[in-house]
Amino acid sequence: MSPTATELDVTLGDGRSLHAYDTDTGTGSRARLALLWQHGSPQTGAPLEPLVEAAAERGIRLFSYGRPSYGGSSSNPGRTVASAATDTAAVADALGIDTFATMGASGGGPHALAAVALLPDRAVGAVTLAGIAPFTREYDWFDGMASPAGIRSAFDGRAARARFEETAEFDPDQFLPVDIAALQAQWESLGADVGRSEAYGPDGLIDDDVAFTSAWGFDPGDITAPVLVVQGDLDRVVPPQHGRWMAARIPRAQLWIREGDGHVSVLDAVPAAMDWLLENTDEGN
Repeated sequence: MSPTATELDVTLGDGRSLHAYDTDTGTGSRARLALLWQHGSPQTGAPLEPLVEAAAERGIRLFSYGRPSYGGSSSNPGRTVASAATDTAAVADALGIDTFATMGASGGGPHALAAVALLPDRAVGAVTLAGIAPFTREYDWFDGMASPAGIRSAFDGRAARARFEETAEFDPDQFLPVDIAALQAQWESLGADVGRSEAYGPDGLIDDDVAFTSAWGFDPGDITAPVLVVQGDLDRVVPPQHGRWMAARIPRAQLWIREGDGHVSVLDAVPAAMDWLLENTDEGN
């Protein structure tokens, strides 16, 4: 994480708190764009070094927070994907940010979409990278997932997902050689942050999975802001058909399928995705 990041705890009206980060590059209100980062599952919410660097190079003000039960943020039992919109608005308010774009990877993707769906006057655009789609029977939602047992258990409710987590083990087959290479180089900070997240327990991950497999609380088809959907064609965690389905449902979506990329290496698209936001949002122009 950049040493210039400011950490703060944001208190919400219901008494919960969210641990947030503001990587203001010194541009403040003069930033070309404010960009909320929604972290993957599991992470702490701290902005990762490649994100901070790419944002600083473009005059983007990057901010983020740990979703409930992640990284020091309070729990929010029964939360849905839509709940992220309220939390996002509270963090933006605390930082004095009126309008912003959102970007989320993996488990952060749906939560990034929640803002453009439910805060249309404030969220001006979104990017999802390797983001999971709502459950549907229009295609085989599980096809291509190397280890779907965890997400399958969430369909039976939170207690079932929590029981699964008690004996869960990471399956290395989920990652391609290019993913491993990315974690050893450009995205080393991601692996380190996943390790730090273990100190906060599994509740955030469990609640994310239950939210993904339940009603999201909004229809992606109702999103009116520009959205970029980025997916690796070899992703074994969130297969590319999730991205294709999502891009086909969102009216102003553009789809990038990256050949040869998996679940982690696809993050190399972040700088180009930031450029896309600058080009496709009024604030960025």
